Amino acid sequence: MLSSGANPEDQAKMKVTIDIDCTPLEARQFMGLPDVQPMQAAVMAEIEKRVMAEATKFSPDGFLRAWFSEGQQGAEWFRDQFRGFFAQAGAANGEPPKG
Repeated sequence: MLSSGANPEDQAKMKVTIDIDCTPLEARQFMGLPDVQPMQAAVMAEIEKRVMAEATKFSPDGFLRAWFSEGQQGAEWFRDQFRGFFAQAGAANGEPPKG
């Protein structure tokens, strides 16, 4: 019953809570959304393939191949880099350069 002075719209409102227990797949099917699992599996397989291909470049074997790929020239370059590094470190400590 309505009391005098009360707004009829306020008394007609009701709050309803519905809890639905389902998996994400069941929810997508219920709402009519497409099944994206095959596409997701394909994308993840491609990402994994690319990551593994790049990871081989960062292995010790991959570094050595990249550094010494030009044969003797690569070895000489590597040696010169170390020589320059140690010369700079020695100069910073006040040691005379060796040569």
